[in-house]
Amino acid sequence: MRGIMQIFRAENRVEFIRSENITSIHAFSTRVGGVSELPHTSSLNLAFGRGDERDTVLENLSLFAAAVGFDAERLVSVHQIHSADVRLVDGSHAGQGYIINEAFECDGYVTNTSGVAVGVKTADCVPILMEGYDRSGAVCCVGAAHAGWRGTVSGIAVKCLEQMRSLGTERVRVAIGPAICGKCFEVRSDFYDAVSEILGEELTAKYLLPDGKMTGVWHTDLRRMNKDFLVSAGVAECDIDISEDCTCCLPERYFSHRFSGGKRGTQLSVIVMP
Repeated sequence: MRGIMQIFRAENRVEFIRSENITSIHAFSTRVGGVSELPHTSSLNLAFGRGDERDTVLENLSLFAAAVGFDAERLVSVHQIHSADVRLVDGSHAGQGYIINEAFECDGYVTNTSGVAVGVKTADCVPILMEGYDRSGAVCCVGAAHAGWRGTVSGIAVKCLEQMRSLGTERVRVAIGPAICGKCFEVRSDFYDAVSEILGEELTAKYLLPDGKMTGVWHTDLRRMNKDFLVSAGVAECDIDISEDCTCCLPERYFSHRFSGGKRGTQLSVIVMP
């Protein structure tokens, strides 16, 4: 059965979203419930480099972790580079990106180490959380991917899936979180050409739709692209849950790079290996 995204409000006032499609502890953050006081990062900014002091971001992380139910010191979420690089991580990587300095950069993670949380940061890009089941029906690994347009067209979701299958995954359940919608994601010819170089003209024409009113303008739905790529790789459509929330349309609930012109905070999406 297709999952349903639900908004939760914890006792500490942090708001987050979960999918009924996934049984492991997980969440997509919103911008609500933190301690950031700058107008553009108010209030649950979960990334460094956005204007908040380091202690403010770490306090936000602590609040988010308490609300969701994971150990912030076991989280792995390093600097993202808009790649399709997926890393297998374990307890030795715990804390990298927040608590301790990262030793690498990437945009996706897979782990089969109990208690380790993996997280990706977004503010219009697509956050993808994945849960892998082995032949017995037990969760054998989890994954997370940050799918910007480069990561999406380079197949980061499928690369995450392949890594999970190498660890014994027979079935995958997926939750695709809040991201910019196709109507809001307006792109120009340079973007079309860049995508065409990776996907080819046929697929690019399928996913980049002409504006209809303005010549040289296209719109694309990155969530749909990631879903289609996963289905083509063998994931059952009924095992993919997609949030209908657009980060750009809902600036009171989410940080959006496009809406704010780049001056904004950042969401964090996390999944924990049971």
